[in-house]
Amino acid sequence: MKDRDRLWHILEAIERIEKYLVYGEEQFRQSELIQTWIVHHLQIIGEAVRMLSKSFRDAHPEVEWNKIIGMRNILVHEYFGIDSDIVWRVVNTELPNLKKKVKTFIQEVSESKDGE
Repeated sequence: MKDRDRLWHILEAIERIEKYLVYGEEQFRQSELIQTWIVHHLQIIGEAVRMLSKSFRDAHPEVEWNKIIGMRNILVHEYFGIDSDIVWRVVNTELPNLKKKVKTFIQEVSESKDGE
């Protein structure tokens, strides 16, 4: 799978998270379904980032790829130790910026020869 495809997966997962952020922090904290939805899509983002080519990640050091992958690992392997405060902060402070960057990256790789 090409980097372009992985970037689309990241963007789609961010947009799916955003659908439920509009309900606010109180609903996030009260709804196990919303929490699970958001965590699941953060895992997708982390896995898609992990599968991006090393050359792509190296070419874009402005994104903290290793932190995204690290969060994915925590969400997957330490499920019962997930800190909802951190999850809420990440989706509200980090995802908007990541979304902008990913959109730019998609445009860049779409304009390149083969999207890799």
